[in-house]
This record gives sequence, structure tokens and C-alpha cells, in this order.
Amino acid sequence: MAKKVRLFSWNVNGIRAAARKGLLDWLRRESPDVLCLQETKAEPSQLDEALLRPEGYRAEFCWAQKKGYSGVATYAKAPAVRVERGLGVPEYDAEGRVLVHDFPEFRLYNVYFPNGKASPERLRYKLRFYDDFLKALKKDLKRGERVVVCGDVNTAHRELDLARPRENSRVSGFLPEERAWIDRLLQAGFADTFRQFETGPGHYTWWDQVTRARERNVGWRIDYFFVSDALRPRLKGAAIHDGVMGSDHCPISVEFKF
Repeated sequence: MAKKVRLFSWNVNGIRAAARKGLLDWLRRESPDVLCLQETKAEPSQLDEALLRPEGYRAEFCWAQKKGYSGVATYAKAPAVRVERGLGVPEYDAEGRVLVHDFPEFRLYNVYFPNGKASPERLRYKLRFYDDFLKALKKDLKRGERVVVCGDVNTAHRELDLARPRENSRVSGFLPEERAWIDRLLQAGFADTFRQFETGPGHYTWWDQVTRARERNVGWRIDYFFVSDALRPRLKGAAIHDGVMGSDHCPISVEFKF
């Protein structure tokens, strides 16, 4: 019998702050099979029992050495066959950016990709991370893995993926070399799930809070689910949940049928 699997991804801009704004109530209502969170800004010792062990879920965490920075968490109803933390590269793994879950149906990467806006060095770091991450994905594909990648990629792919492309053409997050990496990812054998169902503009996942950009929908689509070509026939839906508050990002989701 076919089964549906629903995955959600959300940059919560602080898991403890999101919890105060109703994260766990939303999780109970939405009840995804897997929820991937980015920018958790906490290690497990700083979390209460409700966040460590939500009813019906097994939680895994990867956190940065620097307090209150970066971090990812994955909540899954079904236990993974194997869980990995990081890419095996110290300069990335020190920032707690990657959790990998091997499920029977697919290999899932929950990733908080670096932001390159702070300095030229951070942009170089971001581009190194992109390149090394793609190398890891290509190895997975070579082994015949069915792969799902989700998270805050910190780059808008095309002009229709942000409200003001011309004004941001020289800003990290929309630089040609950053956008070209997404092209290479797709060429390697991945699909942007949202664009399998929606080809128009005006759909964003992040808005600047300082300028209250969300009220005017002046945003960027920088959060993604990518799936390897072998999974595309199983993909039955993809969505942006821009009505969900609690962060400067909104959740995104995909649905598979196995």
C-alpha cells in the first residue's frame, strides 16, 4: 500500500525564540513526518524537555562551537537507519551546519548554508562550503542513493526568486557565482521541488524584519527542497507556507508517495 511522507523545513532564527512563539503547537497541528530546522542557535543542554522530546518525534541536533550561533535540528516520527553530523570537514563542522538522516526511502540532508554578506572571507567560506557539499552529493548519487536536500541555502536562484533582483545584483545571496552553484546542483541531477509545481514570481521564504518587508511581500526565496532525479516520480507536492509566523523565514514543505 502506498504511503505519503510529508517533510517540512524551516529556518526558525532561534529554536528557543520560536518555541515561545508557538513552534510546538504548530508542530502538533501540522504533524509532518519529518521537520528540519535551521539556525537553531542552541545546543541540547540549553533546551527543555518539550523541545528535546516532542511527543511522537525523535530529535537529533547539530550545534556550533560558538554559543548562540548557527545549528540545525531534525525531528522525525520514524527512526532513521543512521544519523550523521557534519560533512567531515572541521571548518564547516565547527559551525554545526549539517545533519544527515538515512531513511529506508531516501537520504535526507538538513543544511544551514553559510551567509556570505558579512565579509569577503565569509563569501569565500560560503563558496567553499557549496563546492564541498556538492562533491558529497555527487558521491551519494554515484552510490545510487535517493537524496533530499533541504534548508536555508542563503541564495535566490533566479530573478523571479526575489522581489528586487536589480537592486541586489551585487549583494551576497544573489551574486552570479552563488546562483551558478544552484545551476550546477540541478545539472548534477537534482530538481528544485517548488518549481515543479509553481513557475511564477512573488513566492518568497525570507523577508527583512528591520524594514517590515513581509507586510509588503518584498522577499527572497532562499529556502529550498531539492530532490535527486530518482525521487522526482515520487514527488507529489511542494509548498511555501508564508502565512506561518514566528521567524523572519517561513516553513516550506514537500510530499512524497512511496
